[in-house]
Order: sequence, then C-alpha cells, then structure tokens
Amino acid sequence: MSGTLNKVMLIGHLGDEVKMHYFEGGGCIGRFPIATNETYTNKTTGERVTNTDWHNIVVRNKAAEICEKYLSKGDKVYVEGRLKTRQWQGEDGNTRYSTEVQVQDFTFLSTKKESQANAAQTQKPVQPEATGSAGVEKASTAEQEDDLPF
Repeated sequence: MSGTLNKVMLIGHLGDEVKMHYFEGGGCIGRFPIATNETYTNKTTGERVTNTDWHNIVVRNKAAEICEKYLSKGDKVYVEGRLKTRQWQGEDGNTRYSTEVQVQDFTFLSTKKESQANAAQTQKPVQPEATGSAGVEKASTAEQEDDLPF
C-alpha cells in the first residue's frame, strides 16, 4: 500500500459540556472529552474490571455550534475524524503536547437519561421466553450489548 491513513472512530459518553472558543474571523471551535470503556472479567478474582480511556475531541465552525446546542455531559455520541498532535510552551517554559481527535463526522446516539434507562434495563435478569411446541427456550435480545450505529 503506497498511501497512509489517519482515521479514528469512537463511540463514547461526553465527560463534560462542550467548551466553545470564538475567533475574530467568525470561526469557532468546540472542545469536549469523550470516555470509552473496556470491560473484562479478571480470571484470577472473577471480578468485572472496567478501564476508561479519555479522548480530547475538537469540532469546528457549524459542527461545533450544533454540538454545543444539542450535546451535554453524559450523552452518547459517535465521532469520526483524524488524530492531530499539537505542541505549545507551558507557563513553566516546558514544551507540552496534546493529541486530539479532529472531527470530520458525528452522530448523536442517545442522551444521558436514555443511556441510564438502557443500562438499568440490561442489568435486570433475562427471563426466558417459551417458543414453539419443541419446548426450546430463547433468551431476550436485552442480553446483546452491541449498540454500534452501523
């Protein structure tokens, strides 16, 4: 392959409100963190372990204004974009770095209230449903945790 690719796709929850920055030329950017989780069962202790990663998200101009208007802390969102690392001089004179996801596309998936309701529903025990005359039981689809938008 002769080309390169810089593409990021994330589904996560907003960790804070969208912070807007406006410029003299009329442009603006919005910044917010997204949390993504990885959950597994520890083989030694049998406990469920959740690791959270935080991602710095940057949206520009009209997209930033839409995010500011409709997104709030805890909402679930899909973002697609590219990684960009910036550097600057800190107040102490040291060089600082920040890696961000510069958004090219996004989709609002659910509000915080909807996410909490779905989480409460999936924590309830699944009751088997009787099917046909063969006596075979099938489990409810509430067991599925796959909520990808595609």
